[in-house]
Amino acid sequence: MNTTLKWIIAVIAAISISVAGTACYLTVNYGKRRLIVSTTTSLYDTGLLELLEKNFEEKYPIDVSFISAGTGRAIQLAKRGDADLILVHAPEKEKTFLNEGYGLFRKIIAYNFFVIIGPSDDPAKIKGLNITEALANIVSAGRKGQIIWISRGDESGTHIKEIKLWSMAGFEWSQLKNEDWFTESGTGMGKTLLIANERNAYTLSDIGTYLKYREEGLISLEILVDKRKELLNVYSVIAVNPDRVSTVNFGDALLFIKFLTSNETQTLIGEFKKDIYGESLFYPAVSLLKEKKESLIAQWIMEAAFINGTECPSRYWNIFHYGDDDTECGK
Repeated sequence: MNTTLKWIIAVIAAISISVAGTACYLTVNYGKRRLIVSTTTSLYDTGLLELLEKNFEEKYPIDVSFISAGTGRAIQLAKRGDADLILVHAPEKEKTFLNEGYGLFRKIIAYNFFVIIGPSDDPAKIKGLNITEALANIVSAGRKGQIIWISRGDESGTHIKEIKLWSMAGFEWSQLKNEDWFTESGTGMGKTLLIANERNAYTLSDIGTYLKYREEGLISLEILVDKRKELLNVYSVIAVNPDRVSTVNFGDALLFIKFLTSNETQTLIGEFKKDIYGESLFYPAVSLLKEKKESLIAQWIMEAAFINGTECPSRYWNIFHYGDDDTECGK
């Protein structure tokens, strides 16, 4: 059975499930159904979500609402039934979400890179260094009282990446956070950038939010380390399992996933504000992964964000009994 036919069957079946529970989770809003997406602050801060909302609502009689909460919080909201799907960037947490039975139909939709930014005079001397060298220099300069590091500290996808990077460099975030030069913002990406700029500090940011804030003159910090394999940032969408959370709008969640993975929307993502910033804030991933053997970036994505060798193990994809093995899905 080809992928298109599978999608049609899946969506029809899901909508049938939705109709049975309409009174529970479909909200009428001027004749529209309601779909709630819990997501990351980086996607919200760039303005991409507003564009996606506009284009989706032009196609379907569905009112889309986004809750910008950071990946950790976004997942918790979905677990308790406050969202119909999640749009996040933390593969390990996504894997747990699936394994706990809360998620279905995971698709990788986009990627970009995290960047380490800091003052233009770069007192830690990290510009152009690899990740391990850069973070070692930051720790050394911090302990000498020469610099400040701002950490999200909020269990977001960016914070999870930061913890991993510190560990790769031989440091533990849980220990560093107790040192005087190390500060937690406890807030989203945009506010964290403003705090870092105010304090002339170093921090980790997704490139999209950084470019937006820099272009608007809100920050003057500079990119010092970027576009390395370790800094890859992968965004995925996952529908909430109606068998686990009975109130979710599962049928429309699948429509939204189909919308995000369409050629039209993938082009929209890649071109978003490219004319303003001179580069893409987000790069589309769907076609790239279909041609994975031809792309180094695709190999990086598979290494960083695939689960058991696939975007979504088939037990979380083939819910309408297309197969029982863990072969690659969603192609």
